[in-house]
Amino acid sequence: MRCPFCGGESVKETVTFSYEEEDRYIFIEHVPADVCARCGEKIYSPEVTDDLLRIARKKLKPARKIEVPVYEFVTNQ
Repeated sequence: MRCPFCGGESVKETVTFSYEEEDRYIFIEHVPADVCARCGEKIYSPEVTDDLLRIARKKLKPARKIEVPVYEFVTNQ
């Protein structure tokens, strides 16, 4: 499959999908995708996309939780 963004070749991989809605962040692991070897773009099949959105919008119990540090961006003045 060719990447629709850069035209590079894609390879089948298992990736982590991230989703953000308001102040809610979700990571879904072990997702099948075609990943462009040139630009890294992840391309999901329509069926996988439907499943990802269904999972992301439900209030399911997560498999695990992680703590992520958050930093403020400030420019050097």
